[in-house]
Amino acid sequence: MKNYLSMIKFSHTLFAMPFAIIGLLWGFQIKAFSWERWDLIIKVALCMVFARSAAMGFNRYIDRNIDLQNERTKIREIPSGVITPSNALIFVIVNCILFIATTWFINPLCFALSPVALIVVLGYSYTKRFTALCHLVLGLGLSLAPVGAYFAVTGGVANALPVVILGFGVLCWTGGFDIIYALQDVDFDKSQNLNSIPVYLGREKALRFSEFLHFAAALCIMAFTWMIGAGWIQWIGAGFFVSMLIYQHLLVKPHDLSKVNLAFFTTNGIASVTFAFFVIMDFVVFR
Repeated sequence: MKNYLSMIKFSHTLFAMPFAIIGLLWGFQIKAFSWERWDLIIKVALCMVFARSAAMGFNRYIDRNIDLQNERTKIREIPSGVITPSNALIFVIVNCILFIATTWFINPLCFALSPVALIVVLGYSYTKRFTALCHLVLGLGLSLAPVGAYFAVTGGVANALPVVILGFGVLCWTGGFDIIYALQDVDFDKSQNLNSIPVYLGREKALRFSEFLHFAAALCIMAFTWMIGAGWIQWIGAGFFVSMLIYQHLLVKPHDLSKVNLAFFTTNGIASVTFAFFVIMDFVVFR
């Protein structure tokens, strides 16, 4: 179990789970929360875990030969032989089945959209083979978390605009930090004819594009906060989230990637969890 959790980087669930919680909260605001709905929270959390586990496992399975040739990634579980490719594929299939089955117990809309969600999150693994916009496809996958959680509560699309704006913010946020992470593999990706924004634009221009995406993400976070009529507590959380976006760009320079991991995981993990905390507190105090 430890090896499989390592393969899918289970700790990185911190990126998307907080935004799923925010989508749930806004859904409960639209459809009055009932204590009988606590089971829905568990179902949404399970959907998040199953979908992300399937996506990460499939990514590792598809990229196993590429990872084997990259000094940074050849120690991963499949290329190093800790997990066989066939077992990794079985792991992916099981998680896909569990994801679809869980959506069936939520509502018809989520069940109907579950194959679409899987196509997006699994399809990302192929995108760097033909487009530099692969980072945005990854962002699209994570953006489904708040929107899907909202649909889980409401069963429809009424009053969904704020959470769609939030989802677009997650897309831009994820695309921006994934560009930063991809800076590490520019030379290797070029040698393998793989696509990324850093390969296409170069390190310096890629960082500028990442800054643009994070500026768009900041605007979306602020717009969501304003659209739902949030109180001062959530505005503090939004301000903190934006400050973390700025901070990670102070850490990484085109020719100094020593702090990429700090910018990628630590900063973004803290940003998403802290923002969700302030949103929860806002709903407790003002709703």
